[in-house]
Amino acid sequence: MPLYKTIKIAPNTSIFVWKIEEDFDFLYRNISLTASSEERLLSMKSEIHRCGFLSIRHLLKEAGYTDTDLFYNTNGKPHLKDKKHISITHSFTFSAIIISDKAVGIDIEKNREKIKLIAHKFTNKEITFFDTKDVVSLLTIIWGAKESLYKIYPKGGITFKKHIPIKPFKISDGKTTGWIKIDDWNKKYDIAFRQLEDFTLVYALESIAHD
Repeated sequence: MPLYKTIKIAPNTSIFVWKIEEDFDFLYRNISLTASSEERLLSMKSEIHRCGFLSIRHLLKEAGYTDTDLFYNTNGKPHLKDKKHISITHSFTFSAIIISDKAVGIDIEKNREKIKLIAHKFTNKEITFFDTKDVVSLLTIIWGAKESLYKIYPKGGITFKKHIPIKPFKISDGKTTGWIKIDDWNKKYDIAFRQLEDFTLVYALESIAHD
């Protein structure tokens, strides 16, 4: 299908979401790739990963960019040549990008029971704040929030459990707050989340208010 959803967060911040229902050949058509992207695509063994990679290029096209506008730094973080910030995510049949004038992060995850098995690896005090029957959705939101913030931090070397606390929230809130706290970096971020079918979409933007 074409573009699944566009979410306008602010005048200079937009999310583009693709639901991958096409096969590889369809997604490969009418998309120009750089030599390095073509090489990377051909190295992928999974059809899901190849289609996810191409769907991101379709999203770039929807946003007015091409593959040549996208590059990665030495830490593997994506950047746009026009200096706008971009974050990228893909999970099974959904992919998404967020583009903004300020630092942003995005994550999409399939809601799966197995996340309960690894909760201890990425939650710290967060899990003690909540009383909910929908533990899978809760944990998926927390994971997505931390993943989004992890993507924002430019230096690497941070962990979900130690350096990225998330403020208590209710699933019905649709939003919360998080921080990146390491060494001389202590910044607050606004986090929002929503369900897309059986997936959870989470994104983070630097907050105007700091504490």
